[in-house]
Amino acid sequence: MDRRELFGAVGALGAVPVCGAMNSAEAADHGDKDGGPLSKPHFHVCGIHMAKTNKNLQFITQHYCTGHFKVKKDGKESKEEIDIFQCVLFDGTGQNARLIGVEYIITDEVYQSLPDKEKKYWHPHTYEVLGGGLIAPGMEAAKEKEFMKFVLTTWGKAWHTWPNLKDSIPMGDPLLIWSLMADDQVDQKVLAARDKQFDVNTKKIREARCNDLGYEVPNVSFPENENKAGRQWNDKGDDKPTPKKK
Repeated sequence: MDRRELFGAVGALGAVPVCGAMNSAEAADHGDKDGGPLSKPHFHVCGIHMAKTNKNLQFITQHYCTGHFKVKKDGKESKEEIDIFQCVLFDGTGQNARLIGVEYIITDEVYQSLPDKEKKYWHPHTYEVLGGGLIAPGMEAAKEKEFMKFVLTTWGKAWHTWPNLKDSIPMGDPLLIWSLMADDQVDQKVLAARDKQFDVNTKKIREARCNDLGYEVPNVSFPENENKAGRQWNDKGDDKPTPKKK
């Protein structure tokens, strides 16, 4: 993704600097002449995560993401091309929300170039987009279509470092996260809570996305084990989308 596409996506979501309240003088006092890594424009999306080892363990997760520019051989940022999106994950949208993990997002082209032993960590976003589970609160409908078209075939690697939100502090090993990939995997109570929180209707989102993007919703089984790599569209044969039925 090049610089123009990145900022088009960021702008589409009404992104704002995370540390917009810090002026340049304050940044310099902290040793961050360029404002630091948290001063970049970012975008906010909300999705439902589940543990790769337990499909019944699901979370409404707020993602705040920004792009990382490629670094050239001379050690300087290219300022023209993004190699990865970096997201910090929270359990809410308020100022006192808990930081619960991280997620990295890459294109399908990059994912396909990964060694097989690495692919087991990366989950697809196809169902999240077409099934309506992924939303961008506050984004205009026309711009959402363009952004979700890009997200559709991307892959994410997410770890929840606060695996049990009932604990007052993060305890235990990080939890590898997976994505919902079929209707029968969705915890309807979690989905209903998400819809109520943002006053959205998943059914309507789903219908609109499938019509706009021209595909049927994927149907991929829950992984047999933690070492199983993901598929985007189906369980067997060519991992290709099914065109939307007229």
